[in-house]
Amino acid sequence: MIALVNTEAGLAELLPLLEAPDRIAIDTEADSLHCYFEKLCLIQISASGQDLLIDPLAGFSLEPLFAALTGKELIFHGADYDLRLLRRVGYGGPDRIFDTMIGARLCGITEFSLAALIERYFGLKLAKGSQKANWALRPLPAEMADYAVKDTHYLHELAEIFSADLVKLGRWEWFQQSCERAIRLTETTKERDAEEVWRIPGSGLMRGRTAAILRELWRWRDEEARAIDRPAFHVLHNEQLIYAANRIDQGVPTEFHHLRGSRLRRFEEAVDRALDMPETQWPVFVRTPRPRPSKEEEAEFRILKQKRDKVAADLQLDASLIAPKATLEVIASNFEEGIVRLMPWQRELLAL
Repeated sequence: MIALVNTEAGLAELLPLLEAPDRIAIDTEADSLHCYFEKLCLIQISASGQDLLIDPLAGFSLEPLFAALTGKELIFHGADYDLRLLRRVGYGGPDRIFDTMIGARLCGITEFSLAALIERYFGLKLAKGSQKANWALRPLPAEMADYAVKDTHYLHELAEIFSADLVKLGRWEWFQQSCERAIRLTETTKERDAEEVWRIPGSGLMRGRTAAILRELWRWRDEEARAIDRPAFHVLHNEQLIYAANRIDQGVPTEFHHLRGSRLRRFEEAVDRALDMPETQWPVFVRTPRPRPSKEEEAEFRILKQKRDKVAADLQLDASLIAPKATLEVIASNFEEGIVRLMPWQRELLAL
C-alpha cells in the first residue's frame, strides 16, 4: 500500500528525505479531463530510495515542500506542463532541471515517451489504464497510486543513463542549454485571446452569420462548462458545435437529445442571439497577409534547410531539434530576429 501524504504533519515527516540528495525526481497529476477549472491533484516524488505521493487537495500549505526543493536539481520527464502547474500553486521554480525527455531526444531516441523508455531500459510495460483517470478521486485507488509512483520511480536511473550517454556523445552542453531554456519558457503564462479562443478546429472557413452562430454557441458552452466545473466537451464536442452552427445557419432544425431543461433553453437563447445579431457585430476575419519571401530569401531558406538536414542525418537526430522549419524561415528573411530563437549549440551546428 502506497501512503498518500495528506496532512501538514505527514509532510513534515518526509521532508528530511529531501535534505541529502542533490537530485529529486518529481511529477504531477491534474484533473483537466474531468474539470473546467484544472487543479493540481497529486505530486509524486522519488528521493533517497523512496517513492512518495503528496496530496495538494488536502488543504495544507505546500510551502515547506517548495522550500525543501530549493537548490535541488529536479528530474522531470517533459518539464513544461509540470512546472507550469507547480508555479500556479506557488512554486517559484527550480534553478536546475534534468529533463529525461530532452535527454532521450538528444541521444537520438525516437520513441521518447516515459513508457517507451521504461520498456527500452528496464523491460517493463506500464499499464495505461490510469492515464485519463480522475486524479481528484479520494480515496485514491491503489491502482492509480501504483501508476503514479512509476512516473518518478525510474527517473533517477534514466537520468544516470542519459548523463553518461550525453557526455559520451559530446552533447552535455547542448542538454544543459536545452534544460535552461525549458525553465525560462515556464516563467511566462500563456494567455488565451478572448477574441480568438472560440475559433475551434474546423471553423477556419466559417464566415458571416455562420461564424456568429458558432461564436455564440461556443460562449454558451463555455458558460455551461464553468457552471458545472466540467470540461467543455462534456457539454458538446467541437464537432457538434460546428455541425450545429452550419445547420442553424441553413435553417435546418438541430437537436441534441442530451440537451434538455434549462440547459436546452439557454442553448436556444444563444441561437436566438446569434440570429438576431446585426451584421456589424458578426466576427471580422482580419487575415494578415504573410509576406511572400523573395527569391533570395527562398534560396537562403533552402540552403539553411539542406545544412540542417545534413547535420541532423550525420548526428542521427530529429532535424527539428536542431532548428524548426519556422525558425529557419525567419532567419532567411530576418537574420537578427530569427537567430535569437536558437540556442548557442544550435547556432554552432549550423555555423550561424
